[in-house]
Amino acid sequence: MSPAIIEFHNVVKSFGKQRVLDDVSVSFEFGRTTVIGGGSGQGKSVTLKLILGLLAPDSGRILVNGRDITRMKLRELNKVREKFGVLFQGAALLDSMTVFENVALPLRERTKFKSQEIAQRVRQMLAQFNLDGHEDKFPAQLSGGMKKRVGLARALMLQPDIMLFDEPTTGLDPQITMDIYRLFFKSQQQFGYTSIIVSHDIPKVFNLADQVVLLNKGKMVVFSSPEDIPLSSEPQIVSFATETMGHIYSSRKMEHNL
Repeated sequence: MSPAIIEFHNVVKSFGKQRVLDDVSVSFEFGRTTVIGGGSGQGKSVTLKLILGLLAPDSGRILVNGRDITRMKLRELNKVREKFGVLFQGAALLDSMTVFENVALPLRERTKFKSQEIAQRVRQMLAQFNLDGHEDKFPAQLSGGMKKRVGLARALMLQPDIMLFDEPTTGLDPQITMDIYRLFFKSQQQFGYTSIIVSHDIPKVFNLADQVVLLNKGKMVVFSSPEDIPLSSEPQIVSFATETMGHIYSSRKMEHNL
């Protein structure tokens, strides 16, 4: 088993009377991919915000590389955040900047590289993501899949240890979605980051998963394999599996029980 790079210990998070996370504990292993799933409003995006320190838990500890971020002051927390890259649902590109300028932005804001060094690094990254020749385009001129490629290239410019993906394929057609998933797999193999993916795109996204975490009524249920999900003793989990995973996983469940 790989060492844990992120750990939740007895984390509680409520909004008013709604307890979104109820005494949850989970580990995210170094260099592996965890997919977080569950119904709408179950706390998937809240989990990402807790990992980034954008929200604080009501109680419990959240460790990043063994250090409790819930006790950190802002300056120390910002240093930890430098280890993260984030790909948002809409790629979050700046409309007034070209592709080149968007991808160069992290280097310009957070390093002391000279313009020539920045340009070289950006060109290399764009080439890796098949974005050559698109440097001078603006986001409005790009397809949805291209925007995702640019967003991922930008997120990886500082070589983060951890990548967070928040609904990364929303609004993309099935073929482009599969292309993006292949890109995620290839980039993780190349850069070696730990990946946490929040997605409704089940079961396709499970092809990337080393671990699946399903959120259900404030609890986190951890599965080492998607095939284990229909075997859960929780009726809500089984219902979720039936609705979202279909007959393929159901038939595998039957074979497993024979």
